[in-house]
Amino acid sequence: MENNVKVQRQEGAKVCLMSPEQLRKKFPWINTEGVALASYGLENEGWFDPWCLLQGLRRKVQSMGVLFCHGEVTRFVSSSNHMETASGEKVTLKRIHEVHVKVDHSQEYQPVECAIVVNAAGAWSGRIAELAGIGKGPPGTLQGTKLPVEPRKRYVYLWHCPQGPGLEAPLVADPSGAYFRREGLGNNYLGGCSPSEEEEPDPGNLEVDHAFFQEKVWPRLARRVPAFEALKVRRAWAGYYDYNTFDQNGVVGPHPLVINMYFATGFSGHGLQQAPAVGRAVAEVMLEGRFQTINLSPFLFSRFYLGEKAQERCII
Repeated sequence: MENNVKVQRQEGAKVCLMSPEQLRKKFPWINTEGVALASYGLENEGWFDPWCLLQGLRRKVQSMGVLFCHGEVTRFVSSSNHMETASGEKVTLKRIHEVHVKVDHSQEYQPVECAIVVNAAGAWSGRIAELAGIGKGPPGTLQGTKLPVEPRKRYVYLWHCPQGPGLEAPLVADPSGAYFRREGLGNNYLGGCSPSEEEEPDPGNLEVDHAFFQEKVWPRLARRVPAFEALKVRRAWAGYYDYNTFDQNGVVGPHPLVINMYFATGFSGHGLQQAPAVGRAVAEVMLEGRFQTINLSPFLFSRFYLGEKAQERCII
């Protein structure tokens, strides 16, 4: 935590470290048992409604002439060249020229010519990569290396607690994995906890497991905030993480073999937080482009290419 705060301060963030005694004085409702140190953001902290932000950005870019096509990618048309690596491994380089998109309520596909493909399909980016032939080679080879991104289901719960922390409650991330924040002004709180690998729910549906809150989330919340012993869950929902099974960090940049496919995915739950910086970087890289790009993204702004300058620049 000390190392993290050092990096954050170097980047201009106003963050302080607090001892258990300081934490207890600042937030008397926190049980500091087992806490050695806490970090606290002093300014420019807050939260926003991601869906509202998405819609606001979507409407803005539509007013600037951006065209949205809602459909399913079914095929990539590409050309191939064969080469040998320095280690003697024979590989096939591909370049995508056309993407087939099946439009909603139609049995036909729309061919879209493109110079660059940005694979920003979130939880489904692994499937998109497979369509492009990524990971279909022999195991243990570069061609057989898959994009390690898959959908993982996560629950969010909203509960009411009249005697809860109140208006001064910040976003709290507990070492146990549980987190919560205030939601509105009426003693409501929003939070949850990621399951262990053994507890991973079936991503085939978005049904909420209310027993998970009772058995896994609530005890951790109540241990850190005793007032949460008395609460009532009012609603809950589920959604998907684009989960990077390798290290839970974003996969960003060009693929070494499909040379005009760029990845911006695998953020494992924090892609939206990085969206403003990632989106700006993409705009700066591609501002002067003259080619068409297809951006395979259910989240317009939150999953974009960030990395080395593309050889063929483009606009989105």
